[in-house]
Amino acid sequence: MSTHGEASARRGRVFEIRSTFADRAAAEAAARRLVEEGVAACGQVEGPVTSVYRWRGTLETATEYRLTLKTSADAVERCAQSLRAIHAYELPELIVSEVSASGAYADWVSESVGA
Repeated sequence: MSTHGEASARRGRVFEIRSTFADRAAAEAAARRLVEEGVAACGQVEGPVTSVYRWRGTLETATEYRLTLKTSADAVERCAQSLRAIHAYELPELIVSEVSASGAYADWVSESVGA
């Protein structure tokens, strides 16, 4: 059982999960679904971006749309699992980073994901 201080410290942590999608509609649909599920507080879609990468020995270039999700320490694993489950890519980009945020914003993120 965690103490109040430990729960408060977890509540104040904000994480970003970034991924890319082949089109804007897919990125927006993923953001909407994860916010509706309560595992992300919000999602931001940017793009198009140009991605250059090696896939199965071939150099590839693709136009993609970047989705950045904001979530809490308590929900970050559930959010990443949900994103992985709905993603169309065989190997989706899942970059998870803890970020600095104002206390008020961190509280909003935690409240939004029910943490």
